Amino acid sequence: MSALAGQLRGLGGCTRPVRLDGHRIEHELNPHTGEIGRTLHHLDSAALPAGHLLVRCNNRRATRCTACAEVYRRDTYHLITAGLRGGKGNPETIAEHPRVFATFTAPGFGPVHNRPTDRRGTHRPCRCGVLHAEDDGTLGTPLDPATYDYEAAVLWNAHAGMLWRRFSIYLRREVAKRAGLTQRDFPNVARVSFAKVAEYQKRGAVHFHAVIRIDGPDGGHSAPPNWATAELLTDAIGAAAAKATVTGPVIDGRAHAFAFGRQLDIRPIRSADFNGSSELTERAVAAYIAKYATKGAETATGTLDRPIKFLAELAHARITDHARRMIRTAWQLGGRKDLAELRLRAWAHMLGFRGHFSTKTRRYSTTLGALRDTRAEWRRAQALAALPDDQRPAEHEQEADTTYVLAHWVFAGTGLTRGEEWLSASLAPALGTEGEPTA
Repeated sequence: MSALAGQLRGLGGCTRPVRLDGHRIEHELNPHTGEIGRTLHHLDSAALPAGHLLVRCNNRRATRCTACAEVYRRDTYHLITAGLRGGKGNPETIAEHPRVFATFTAPGFGPVHNRPTDRRGTHRPCRCGVLHAEDDGTLGTPLDPATYDYEAAVLWNAHAGMLWRRFSIYLRREVAKRAGLTQRDFPNVARVSFAKVAEYQKRGAVHFHAVIRIDGPDGGHSAPPNWATAELLTDAIGAAAAKATVTGPVIDGRAHAFAFGRQLDIRPIRSADFNGSSELTERAVAAYIAKYATKGAETATGTLDRPIKFLAELAHARITDHARRMIRTAWQLGGRKDLAELRLRAWAHMLGFRGHFSTKTRRYSTTLGALRDTRAEWRRAQALAALPDDQRPAEHEQEADTTYVLAHWVFAGTGLTRGEEWLSASLAPALGTEGEPTA
């Protein structure tokens, strides 16, 4: 039991691990002759307590695996923070670069239940005459589903990623224009960096939250030019968002075109170290973006968190009527040959959106892969340090160029047995993985 507990503890609370059959053998290798020597380490799945090698699922969705989603959330938090205040390979001077937090919304597809506010911030009754509570399940659902434009709503989600790409192109042009630079000269003087995350509104439409920054030509490692200010960046974002459009398909004689909604919120990000106190702090922005990196459409709209193979699966799915209509519309549109490139049936459970939830420019900050590699190296060092002296490999044996690895693994399933689930749940308090992740 203690050996099994040790193996489960290595999963860090993952409840849906991937089970692998196979082996891994490490041999001593002479880097000069290429001769393979003695066996340094041999791992066989059959000899493990669980009978398989258990590997974390690394699912970013909190509804699928709370523990792995929490790791993803924390990594995203550190990635965003590194681009705001430095660290993880970025200089601390990056905090002095002009940066804003912008929210881009979707257009309207028909009236929905909401909680309008007046100028004093007091909530008023909805158009339906009801003063909805904050947790009212009808919020975001159409007032009249029969007249709601489900077709445009699904196609908006399908084209949202392309619209963001078009906006990013226009943004660089608008910043260069305000700086008096040509498109050719701009990369030699400054660079626009960003990190964004997609979030579903309750109505099922995707909108974007983004940290956008002006850097020098080498990204965060070089100072921005003197003309670069948060005010200039704010003005350029507004102009670029207004110009960005994507031409959509023509369906039954109806032409579609997509642009961002009228609600565009752009707020400077202040640092207490340089600009005094502010409501919108670096930490608040990083936490906000990281929170939505682990949430999909299922969290906001009550839809599915997995793909469907047949439309008939909706008959037994516990989802909202609004989500059911969105999925059905995506499935029907996905059957059209002229829309095949949108892959709407494969992404029907995501209401048509098939883009990445978290993206960034190359030089915004570190990468999620680099953070994972650092964590893996740390865990390996901890595991080696815990071995008895007679089992610990010599220093030269830990070098990659003196070790030859033979490995063969095959997929054997996912999840835990009932006994493993019980033991994993009993370990959760010690691992700090019980309960829901916090923002």
